Amino acid sequence: MKVRPKNKNNSILVANFPVHGWLGLALVFLFWTLNWSLQGLRTHWGFFPLWLGYCLTIDALTFKRKGNSLLTRNPTYYLLLFFLSIPVWWVFEAINSKGHYWHYSHQSHFSNLAYFCWASLSFSTVVPAVFGTAEWMGTFGWIQLTKKGPPIGQNNAIQVFIFLAGIFFFISIFLWPAYSFAFVWISLYCISDPLNYWLGNRTLIQNTAYRDWREVVALCMAGLMCGFFWELWNFYSMPQWRYTIPFVDAWYVFEMPLLGYLGYLPFTLEVFALFHLMVSGKSKWQYYLQILPE
Repeated sequence: MKVRPKNKNNSILVANFPVHGWLGLALVFLFWTLNWSLQGLRTHWGFFPLWLGYCLTIDALTFKRKGNSLLTRNPTYYLLLFFLSIPVWWVFEAINSKGHYWHYSHQSHFSNLAYFCWASLSFSTVVPAVFGTAEWMGTFGWIQLTKKGPPIGQNNAIQVFIFLAGIFFFISIFLWPAYSFAFVWISLYCISDPLNYWLGNRTLIQNTAYRDWREVVALCMAGLMCGFFWELWNFYSMPQWRYTIPFVDAWYVFEMPLLGYLGYLPFTLEVFALFHLMVSGKSKWQYYLQILPE
């Protein structure tokens, strides 16, 4: 195989593909095989390396398409994404403690400390996977076709309305959990994105106000792609998560009801908004994620 350094971002290529991408593919192949072949044994230790492999692979694919990526632009920030991802997903776990929309099998086999540590390690891959996939999606030309969407968020009154709607959605989860599963995946976005706008942080509203929906579409498609692999790799895992979703508990694709996949569309918008709220005031972080090629 031909090996040579890539001048831009100093990424090493092997057979015209970044070396960390080959590492990612190897991790995916190894731990996907182990996860599905060791049925009857707990393979909780395999979730992180499997998804680390996905993150590295999608990052390398992005680099190959546009010449830079989350990892190659700033390796330190990329590593920190894994740490920032942990509290982001624990927020959703806290919300789920009321609605019990999903649960984990064999949770009682772990001590509270062991469960927290293993779960946190697994949750650390969510943000890098979502953002890496969104950047990869953004490299495709068809995303440009979504630049002229409807204007939403163009004035303060609409931003206030979105914010108040988010508050209502969030409260509804705790007051009427049987009817509010969909609100888990939109309420935090409606709250956080206007807050980011008012705080001067990066937002999606500042784009949709001018009819530019490219980042929104790239994020939504990233949610569907990540969601597919989350559910696929979960199917034969042990332990695994399972769903109890009122009114749509039918037509399962893996462990997820078919209509439940719609939740992955706004979920990535929430991840985007929560992330930029967490790094509020840190200008370098605000534009670290580059969904659209320059």
